[in-house]
Parts: sequence; C-alpha cells; structure tokens
Amino acid sequence: MPSILLDGPDDAPLTVALAHGAGALMDSPFMAAFAEGLGKRGFRVARFEFPFMAARRETGVKRPPDRAPVLLDAWREVIDELGAENLVIGGKSMGGRIASMVADETGVKGLVCLGYPFHAPGRPMNPERLAHLQHLKTRALFCQGTRDTLGGAEDVETYTLSKAIAMHWLNDGDHGFKPRKASGLTEAGNWQSAIGAIAGFLRRL
Repeated sequence: MPSILLDGPDDAPLTVALAHGAGALMDSPFMAAFAEGLGKRGFRVARFEFPFMAARRETGVKRPPDRAPVLLDAWREVIDELGAENLVIGGKSMGGRIASMVADETGVKGLVCLGYPFHAPGRPMNPERLAHLQHLKTRALFCQGTRDTLGGAEDVETYTLSKAIAMHWLNDGDHGFKPRKASGLTEAGNWQSAIGAIAGFLRRL
C-alpha cells in the first residue's frame, strides 16, 4: 500500500487523491501548491507515490515509470484505502492519465487532471491516450496550459472528448502551467487559477 500524505481537514466533504507525474516526487513544488491550496479551501487532499518513485525517494536513483498494470494497481489500492464514495482522483500528467483509466471502473465521484499528456512532445495525438476519454462517464475537469507541448489548445480543441469532461485553460501555460514572461502572467497566478477552478468543480460535485 503506498504511503499517503494528507492535507486539509479530516472532516472534509470530499477527498481529492493526487498522483505525481513521471518526473517529480509527490512533494514537488507543483504538487505541494495544489494540495495545500485545495486543503485551505476545505478539501482533504491525499498524495501518494507510485512504486518507482517511492524507490527513487529511498535510493536517490532515478528510475523509469512502472509499467501500466503496476500504476493502475497502485491507484486501485489507494482508492480502496480511501473509499470511492466521496473521492475525486487525478494528478499531474501521467498520474492523472492513469487515474482517468480507473475512474469509471472504481466508481469514484470525480476526476481532475493537471496537464493531461495527450501525446509526446512534437508527436501527433496518441489514440491510446484518447480513446477512453471519448466514453468517460465520471465527471471530470482537465486543467491544461494553452501551449502545453503534450496537448495545447490548438490540438485538444480538435479532439472528440466525452461530454463529462470540462476544460479549464491556463493562458500561455506550458505543461506545468508556466507562462512566458512576455505574456505578463505568472506561474503562481496560473496555479491559483487552476486551484480555484478545481475548488469550484468540487463544490459542484
């Protein structure tokens, strides 16, 4: 069972479980900002690490992500531990993608993806990463940078996605929602915009 790091009140009406992406730990600045931000808005947030990242924490050695079955099973274990009834799942990039693959089967209340990796940088859309999103039944919010190299606005707006999915675009944001200086926007501002959108989505659930 993955170790779980909790933020926010224990008696919150909803718990949001967030998984990291392929390259950063669960307590990275990005993950911490979203967990703490949602916790301050009255939601309980649970963060965990996939086995490959937990091993990296222990050894200091970077490892490639686990194979999909291992990642999927880690999510199922976390959902079983927290209970699906009042649980929203999701996460950064790969963490959110894997969550989206178990959302319908586990009966969770919602899904939140932070920078969904629709394709590799500079590559065309990956049908394998899109197919299940066309039929997703779980209510979902995808927060995405408009110039995300793994799925920016120009790309994603041409895709056919389930009506259960709502998009929240972060202006000029990259895969981590960071804008260019010339935009006059800030990374912190885009993070807060995404956190506010997620909080609104959770309240509607």
